[in-house]
Amino acid sequence: MSQAGLAAAITTVDEIAPEPRQALRNLILALADSKRILGIRYADWVLGAPELEASIAASSIAQDEWGHSRILYALLKDFGDEPDQIEHEREPSAYYSIEALDESLATWPDFVVANAITDTALTIQLEALSESRYAPLRQRVKKQLDEERFHFGHGRAWLRKMGQASDAARASLQAALAARWPAIVSWFGPDDHGALLSEAGFSDATGGEARARLVDRVAPIIEASGLEVPTPNLDFSGWDPSSRRSRRGGPDSDAIARARGDRNRTFLMD
Repeated sequence: MSQAGLAAAITTVDEIAPEPRQALRNLILALADSKRILGIRYADWVLGAPELEASIAASSIAQDEWGHSRILYALLKDFGDEPDQIEHEREPSAYYSIEALDESLATWPDFVVANAITDTALTIQLEALSESRYAPLRQRVKKQLDEERFHFGHGRAWLRKMGQASDAARASLQAALAARWPAIVSWFGPDDHGALLSEAGFSDATGGEARARLVDRVAPIIEASGLEVPTPNLDFSGWDPSSRRSRRGGPDSDAIARARGDRNRTFLMD
């Protein structure tokens, strides 16, 4: 960050005007929820991945995402939220997670698309916050970005490996990509979404700019794998700018139960 930027750094949410403060809080929650659910989806493949090394990687990446989500949830205390309540007591409809993760990653191609593309979409948004004027967020984002480089490398390697394996493998990968691509690119919102945060110095990308950055990053690895980049018909008529969602249901009930830790909470003591 430049010296001018450092001079303008903000260390408490009390220094942020109400409208951008609420927008920043919603963005942090959207990232935290998305990473929490993504960690659960990765964990489903700790057993059953095609190779032992892939199972180990799934475990490591799942732990990373879970850790990222906890760090982001903790930040919400400064915005007036209760992190424990947010982590453990919400219903599915209250989750702000990316819709591309609402259903389980039922096949390995689904996992690969989540690893190479969905995960990267979250990283693109994190990167837009890496020079944020809000110092507590900026400080926590940088370590997460270091770990995300491994996630992208793993996803890219598997995308190419499957894309070059056989016609059947490539077709299954293309189908998985086509099914989730619209929800991934829509997550950033309309082109002008986030302009308030950009103008205030809390982010350096609007929805359209972040979407373009994602396409620029993943299109080469998609095409190098023998796949086509889908062209979605973006429709934001029912899109909610707070949750970044069009569907109101949220992730499936099993994922929510695991995200909240329902089965383990019975063992906690007051």
